[in-house]
Amino acid sequence: MSFSPTPSTPPEGSQKIALATASRNGQSLASVARGGALTMLTDPRSPAAEAYRSLAANLQFSYADRQMQAIGVTSAAAGEGKSTTVANLAIALAEGGRRVIVIDADLRRPSLHTLFGVERQEGLSNLLGGDQLQLPLIDTASPGVRLLAGGPVPANPLDVLASRRFDQALSLARAQADFVLVDTAPAGVLADAAVLAPRLDGMLLVVSAGRTKRDLARRAREQLERVNANLLGVVLTDVRGDDKLYRY
Repeated sequence: MSFSPTPSTPPEGSQKIALATASRNGQSLASVARGGALTMLTDPRSPAAEAYRSLAANLQFSYADRQMQAIGVTSAAAGEGKSTTVANLAIALAEGGRRVIVIDADLRRPSLHTLFGVERQEGLSNLLGGDQLQLPLIDTASPGVRLLAGGPVPANPLDVLASRRFDQALSLARAQADFVLVDTAPAGVLADAAVLAPRLDGMLLVVSAGRTKRDLARRAREQLERVNANLLGVVLTDVRGDDKLYRY
């Protein structure tokens, strides 16, 4: 498919941002004004929350002819909003009773436990490095959303993710959820996302309108295409806008 924008979300640490929502062919569907880290919980009626719902709807209905259960989210570089995107998208997908498991596979800088306000004493790295047969899932404040935290940072994140143990963990997650969202390290600078992408049903690439360098975005896309990843589209963050445009 073409590399075209899809709904977008606020980057970590952003204080005022807007999100531009577009369809697979790039046609604008909606635009969004402000949002915090977990705006789906803190301000569920905000325009930003509606953008996440729009992204969730696009993923569910634009690919109705294909299985889109396990979806990876990466970025070109750090700090572009991918983990915030994963967390809010999970909450949006869980609305209506869907079961969502979020896997923090950014084992170099795991952060989803912080976003969800839970401990990460045990997580993916423990599972991949041991003999454990059950996912150490953590309930979050959002009904229907459970987290497999990153766990302690391993000495060799890439080798751990490339192991067959990850495939087993992913199979367990698929069996327990309607959607599995996988947060990965930035594809523009690290190989982790390229290792995981072929094992997932699709990938979203998060880029920041005010931060991402064009060559890094191109490199991230090329890394994913090189492994024949199913690149679903782009989530564009840090799009400035006028709040008045989004009031209803």
